[in-house]
Amino acid sequence: MNDSIILRRLGLVDYRTSYQAMSAFTTQRNRETGDEIWCLQHPPVYTLGLAGRTEHVLDAGQIPVLKTDRGGQVSYHGPGQLIVYLLLNLRDRKIGVRDFVHLLEQSLIDYLLTLGLSAARKVGAPGVYIDGRKIAALGIRVRRGCCYHGLALNVNMDLSPFGGINPCGYAGLEVVQLADFGLTLTVDEAADGLLNYLLKNIIGDLYNVVIKQDLTDLMTGEAIA
Repeated sequence: MNDSIILRRLGLVDYRTSYQAMSAFTTQRNRETGDEIWCLQHPPVYTLGLAGRTEHVLDAGQIPVLKTDRGGQVSYHGPGQLIVYLLLNLRDRKIGVRDFVHLLEQSLIDYLLTLGLSAARKVGAPGVYIDGRKIAALGIRVRRGCCYHGLALNVNMDLSPFGGINPCGYAGLEVVQLADFGLTLTVDEAADGLLNYLLKNIIGDLYNVVIKQDLTDLMTGEAIA
């Protein structure tokens, strides 16, 4: 297994672009392909998971609603929300899907604790919550032992579009963000802090990080080898 981790810091990326890129990457990768982690933000968009039901979209307004192949129901993404997509070979890392979800949640809980926030899981509702209010959502897909999609952490964003849906399929679920607790972090700063725990909890100690700023090499096929 390739022990290099490519970390892509992509900025604001259209949802379709990143979705198509990570799906193609997962389809084309082989045993020698290194794992990747992408940190980015999306323009406003609602996404429906594989089991997503359109009745959970209450009023989309001018925001596009896109179907995707991750797990879960409907979610909202917008500027000011940290998206972390993890494209990992879970089979070679010997990590089961349930354990992977647990590690994602634990990484978020560990990071939030460093900010003075006590967060927790909720049985039967993947994600991370503070006093029952959702601050981070999860949604993954595993294909041939490799995962893609990932997590979304609300940092400092306009939360009003969550009112247009039943977040994650739960009517009346309250959504919060770091800014609600007086934290003025940027999305990049939140990424730096969270990545420390994602790498520690999921990747372990043996890895070499290669930082890239775009998807150019994926478009040319250089990263799939």
